[in-house]
Amino acid sequence: MVNTTFNKEEKTAMRAAAAEAKAAKAGADLEAACLTAIADMTGTDQELAQTLHSLVQEHTSLGAKTWYGMPAYTNADGKVVVFFQAAAKFKVRYATIGFQPDAQLDDGNLWPNAYAVTKLKAADQKKLVALLTKAVG
Repeated sequence: MVNTTFNKEEKTAMRAAAAEAKAAKAGADLEAACLTAIADMTGTDQELAQTLHSLVQEHTSLGAKTWYGMPAYTNADGKVVVFFQAAAKFKVRYATIGFQPDAQLDDGNLWPNAYAVTKLKAADQKKLVALLTKAVG
């Protein structure tokens, strides 16, 4: 029998998504929510999220918000293009930088849409900037 119940972290993420939708309708400052989500992180997760945020702000026109309680960045249509998922959120060994279908990363019949991340050194940041630039077209 397959377990169809959601774990605590998944339930928390769903509640966060519902609160985000309500806040967005009420005209909340979505970038402030993103920055608060980053500030609430600790250690490597916080460092990685801050780096991603800086790179997105410097190299793209994407807007910051939260998505399931995590930092995310949207295009002009409000569609999430790239997101950050902290390792601590789901108690895994690496954070994730992921791209949604509105990211223009298509490359033939097979391409990655998420990256495991433990550090973002200068060379990694350069690769990430190239991905972000391609993602926004």
